[in-house]
Amino acid sequence: MSIAYSKITTKSQTVIPRDIRDKLGLKPGDHVRYRDTPHGVIIEKAPPTDDDPFAIFTEWSTVEDDKAYAEL
Repeated sequence: MSIAYSKITTKSQTVIPRDIRDKLGLKPGDHVRYRDTPHGVIIEKAPPTDDDPFAIFTEWSTVEDDKAYAEL
């Protein structure tokens, strides 16, 4: 087990140390989650989410639409 430290800025931001990012497989744009447990807070890579803002527009998901908008 290794120990790593980081500092909290005035905007409540911090840098996740490189060895921790590497161990968690974190890349730019990834999300982390914080789980409060009886033994402390666990920081882990959050599972991917279906965060597609256009997913609600299912009426535009036909083969014809795919062909019509393929060049956009």
